Amino acid sequence: MTDLLYSEEEEALRAAVRDLLADHCDAAGVITRTETDAPHDRALWKALAEGMGLAGLLVPEARGGQGATHREAAVVLEELGRAVAPVPYLTSAVVATEALLACEGDEADTLLTALASGRTVGVLAVALSTAPGGTSKAVRYEDGALHGELTGIADAVAADVLLVPAEDGALYAVDADAVTLTPQVSLDLTRPLATVVLDGTPARLLSPDAAPVIRRALRSGTGLLASEQLGLADWCLTETVRYLKDRKQFNRPVGGFQALKHRLAKVWLEVVNLRAAARNAADALATGSEDTDVAAALAQAYAAPVAVHAAEEALQLHGGIGMTWEHPVHLYLKRAKADSLAYGTAGRQREELAALVDLRAP
Repeated sequence: MTDLLYSEEEEALRAAVRDLLADHCDAAGVITRTETDAPHDRALWKALAEGMGLAGLLVPEARGGQGATHREAAVVLEELGRAVAPVPYLTSAVVATEALLACEGDEADTLLTALASGRTVGVLAVALSTAPGGTSKAVRYEDGALHGELTGIADAVAADVLLVPAEDGALYAVDADAVTLTPQVSLDLTRPLATVVLDGTPARLLSPDAAPVIRRALRSGTGLLASEQLGLADWCLTETVRYLKDRKQFNRPVGGFQALKHRLAKVWLEVVNLRAAARNAADALATGSEDTDVAAALAQAYAAPVAVHAAEEALQLHGGIGMTWEHPVHLYLKRAKADSLAYGTAGRQREELAALVDLRAP
């Protein structure tokens, strides 16, 4: 039987990441950074990726990585979600890395080693809303160069290299400084979106068949995004309980009111179930289970509404202070809302899940 409990090594990893985030990712700093043109925290990314080696968790040791599994990456994402950390971990260390792991050749190996070191950030140039198995917009390949426009690319402004699917069915690598990036207005300011324009951009072939590469990358993104949402929802629940214990009305703690207890109990049950779904997806990805597609779709179908509900309850139950810009709860609600559209909505995931288990609606 699969053991979904956290191992001692995973708990030690969690403690190390949480300590680092406590020192380098305070809420006030994140809020201040979202008001600038550079929302990504480069110093934090360097500490996580180079200092702790977390960018290469999914990369085998023989190829310059740590040789860990998706379970360890899931623990990292839980803590990053708990801090709403403005770093491109999901997009680079998970999605782009998984895409390169599915490619063969010297170019893919070189990029994979660079991403594992943390000194290079890679982004799969597919809209964040694209679900595994869904169609993604491709650009035209002609005479060794790419032409076209892509929208909704998450963390593109932080990327050093973009992995771009083309109309000929292949996947190419392009340098980020060779394209035109235009920031888009996005709800989640800690994971900004951008439009990418390629106008005769030199391209290097990674794989002649991009479809399975993209599907593998997005499936991992879908499954591990649930762990980020778990960390986010758990923070919302924990902080709301703490606040309601301290906040008093009529000379008694607000948390003692029965109506609020019921609301918090519902969120707690949802978070507990989300933890099980997220851990199951991470374990399925780590072991290469034949049920990986089912586990990933199930986790995301459940995680998206739970994270949004937890964040909404946190905002409401914090009262007036929760509506202020200075309080970080709005960051969590925006991330939860944005994540609910990432890699396919909950409804899209339920459709995928129904097809996988042959229980399609009439």
